[in-house]
Amino acid sequence: MVFHGVKFVLERNVSNHFLVQHGGFYSTGLQYDSRFIDFSSNVNPLGFPPSVTKIIQKNRSLLSVYPDPDSSKLRDDLQKYTGIQKSQITVGNGATEIIYNFCKVFLHKNSNVLIPIPTFSEYEAASRLSDARISFFKTMNLNKNILDLQDFITKTKCIFVCNPNNPTGVLISKKNLLKILESAYNKSAFMFLDECFIELVPNSNESLVHYLKEFDNLFILRSLTKSFGLAGLRIGYGLGNKKVIDVLQRIKIPWNVNGLAQRTASDALSNMSHLTKTRKLIKKELGFLQDSISKINGFTCYDSSTNFILIKSKMNSKKIQEKLIEKKILIRDCSNFRGLGNKFIRVAVRTHKENVKLVRALEDI
Repeated sequence: MVFHGVKFVLERNVSNHFLVQHGGFYSTGLQYDSRFIDFSSNVNPLGFPPSVTKIIQKNRSLLSVYPDPDSSKLRDDLQKYTGIQKSQITVGNGATEIIYNFCKVFLHKNSNVLIPIPTFSEYEAASRLSDARISFFKTMNLNKNILDLQDFITKTKCIFVCNPNNPTGVLISKKNLLKILESAYNKSAFMFLDECFIELVPNSNESLVHYLKEFDNLFILRSLTKSFGLAGLRIGYGLGNKKVIDVLQRIKIPWNVNGLAQRTASDALSNMSHLTKTRKLIKKELGFLQDSISKINGFTCYDSSTNFILIKSKMNSKKIQEKLIEKKILIRDCSNFRGLGNKFIRVAVRTHKENVKLVRALEDI
């Protein structure tokens, strides 16, 4: 690359890096429009807790103040919320920042990484940016392939597991997760466990948070974006071994989480009633959507345990997305998920009134 007559040589992993396309308005070329119903982003269907509006209004003065670079108060609150020591918690500008920081520190050229697919695409993108060597394990339900997956964990430096998995919605049992974790431990490999949707699973206790004390190779990712509807504020956190967290705290950019986000997140964590109400809604509406969409000719729903559903269609996924945009409905075209093709879409669970509109729109296609 030549810029103003000066030649710059980019590393191969940098020149080959790609931006991952996600759900939401901007990834489809749209600007935000409140007339749309967004089923493409897997955010809490009830949005953020009601108290958040008051918190933001009350703390507007923070817009002129540099934020706490260590998110110290929020980490105190996360210690109370998770039961994990503050020294084992790092906070990021969204969960994705933590994925990239983790890969930057612990993966390098020729590090062997194992990624079950289809899954969240940023694991691959961040690993490639660190010049890691990636192996993929194709499965639509990891619960059915645990023994085969364990055979793949040989010289692996890190295995990424998303639970429940995005985009399939499959919830991996704690029993099977521990099999993966123990195999990784015996091979001196990290297990990067993404639990960003775990709090939106009704009637479940499959989190491995309490195993952080037993396994120093376990790193857990969480997101307040999903659980508390704070997507616009960008805030997530990681839980892990103190030595791992120490490094991640040192290498993150200064002031990575803005002051309003920190204050708002602390308030959201005290709103457990909001999560309880959300899980009840998800349980009811997940069943409604799966039953209703499965009855529409040409659509097959995969079983899901959380606030979104993967759907296989006889029609091209991009065409479905375009037809629904005309009806002011946005869904996720899943054709760019590795391991899926152009016949898959994903929809989030929303309120009953909104879900009814989606079902009717799909019936009209």
